[in-house]
Amino acid sequence: MPAEEGAPSPSFDALVVAAHPDDAEVQMGGTLAKLARRGQRILLVDLTDGEPTEFAEPGVRARQATEAARILGVERLTLQHRDRLLVDEPGIRLELARLIRQHRPRWVYGTGEACVHPDHAAAAAITRAAVFLARLGQWERVPGGEGLSDQEPWAPDRLFFPHCKMEPAWSEIAFAVDVSEVYEVKRQALAAYGSIFKPAGDQLLMLYEAEDAYFGRMLGVAFAEPFRAASPLLLDDPTVVLASVHG
Repeated sequence: MPAEEGAPSPSFDALVVAAHPDDAEVQMGGTLAKLARRGQRILLVDLTDGEPTEFAEPGVRARQATEAARILGVERLTLQHRDRLLVDEPGIRLELARLIRQHRPRWVYGTGEACVHPDHAAAAAITRAAVFLARLGQWERVPGGEGLSDQEPWAPDRLFFPHCKMEPAWSEIAFAVDVSEVYEVKRQALAAYGSIFKPAGDQLLMLYEAEDAYFGRMLGVAFAEPFRAASPLLLDDPTVVLASVHG
């Protein structure tokens, strides 16, 4: 888990910011499992605790989120903002910017453009703003910015956005990750959330998996998770790009 107050802060290769526990698993659980298997340290940051839930008492979802993170091989931090009423405002932007500066990730993953669930839309805007604010200095001269004044600026290498599966499928993406070999791990992580999903035949899980299969089919694999990027991708070597069924 992230360091307690006063202890040295661990660095993470990636921070993944989501509105609720289960969002990151749904959107990019296969990618998380794959990166963890390759030795990356990943911190999931849930902006809310996702309470209340559909099928359980308060506190159950938090325990299930811990188990899902264990299955994927990642770490998790849950902030205390209000589910269903998440708002993009200066305080939460600075709180997330402080975490970015504290843990110094090379990559930040947010939530792709969203409009169905207001919390998802807010999370997308909060993440964009926090990544920008984290790289700025002179916070001691900004009223209300004292919380960043004792840290060095930090600019992640990249800001990526997995697709929010409550939204219509994207017609254009920056890239996709082949998650076929770890897809069973993603299923296991999502199955941990009995407070949200039915144990068998859950319609939402079926729809989410259908999207991963759709993007996989487009690219000639069983399952793929799509991403967009805050800026165009830059390659030093174009031969690192994998072959695709349509060239």
